[in-house]
Amino acid sequence: MVLHVFYGPWNCWHCGKCCGRYASEEVKRSRSMLVTLPSCPLLEHRKLKHMFMKCVKPKKSHEIKRMAAICARSCQETSISFVVDFGAGVGHLARVLGYGYGINVCCLEMQAALNGQALEIDAKLESMAAKHLEDSETIHFKRPAHLTQRLSSDTTPEQFIESIRQAFQLSDSNFSFGIIGLHPCGDLSGTLMRMFLSCEQAKFLNFVGCCYQKMSTRATHPQMKLHGYPLSSQLQSADNSQLSYEAREIACHAMELYSSRLQSGDYEYLKIHSLRAAAERIIVQHLPELRHSALRNVKHVPGMSFNDYFQKAIEGTQFALLQATNPDQIEADLLHWRRIVCFYTLRLMLAPLVESIILYDRALFLLENGCQVTIESIFNPRISPRNHITSAIKN
Repeated sequence: MVLHVFYGPWNCWHCGKCCGRYASEEVKRSRSMLVTLPSCPLLEHRKLKHMFMKCVKPKKSHEIKRMAAICARSCQETSISFVVDFGAGVGHLARVLGYGYGINVCCLEMQAALNGQALEIDAKLESMAAKHLEDSETIHFKRPAHLTQRLSSDTTPEQFIESIRQAFQLSDSNFSFGIIGLHPCGDLSGTLMRMFLSCEQAKFLNFVGCCYQKMSTRATHPQMKLHGYPLSSQLQSADNSQLSYEAREIACHAMELYSSRLQSGDYEYLKIHSLRAAAERIIVQHLPELRHSALRNVKHVPGMSFNDYFQKAIEGTQFALLQATNPDQIEADLLHWRRIVCFYTLRLMLAPLVESIILYDRALFLLENGCQVTIESIFNPRISPRNHITSAIKN
């Protein structure tokens, strides 16, 4: 059993130098790819590159390109040409793999509307390619298969294999494939790991997790048989392995940009946390059972009032009718924005350690089941805070 954790050059976020501080405590966050990744010329094609990244934000574009190259590398190293993409959305990653790298991809997505959009984008890309490429340049194209299906802990390996066999239009189940997931949310990471281990045909696994706070635990969901954390036998048998909601939530946040703003004196932007804290007080006062619920992201602008923030944050949510009825309390809360910044900074100092616990638990789970496991930092953490890919190959 082998676990590789690639560190690479890393600057301490405390002193800004490559001092190696905390080297043994946490998985490093700077990109550390040690090999050359396969290229995809179509992503640079003057006419087609926009079809691959149409309506895709820069953060997502960065993630898709890196993730696709790593998955293509895995296919080359394992001689596998079939891949299953968990939580594929509208198929941006699958499109790069299928049309760019010539890999057969089955997209698993629970929302039929997203699969419908994916099919439309596929058709437009093929139409554009027919106009601007020679036949010899499209011979490797593999149109993704889009499957509307919700995977859960109750889905059996036999059901899963049969679904993707039909999607790939294969005559039998004698085929091998890899499993990939770009930011599977919460428990979905655990589900795809268990499915990977349960299917003999699954040969490699690549996924980048997110939304750790949404993982089920023994403390939060005692009625469930399988939880998102902890997964490994080693942590399940430990008495002090539980992570609170607050710990798992802070592990989703990035310290790189926050550290830069602290050092630059850009404190105005940091006041956004005091606005969110004041909003949380209102929620807890009126609907305590909904504490820690998600609100809409609001872009902070200098001088933003609490009412402006609050209305934008609750728009379209279950709190849309909630009113801020105690302006004096709100004003008093906002005066203490420096305390919020100090508190949040202290929490962020622990965030990489908490995420390391989660990542190592997943790695241990795969190791315990006979896999070779690698953890790599593949995204720029300033662009994509959840930037570690967990890769596994069966021995």
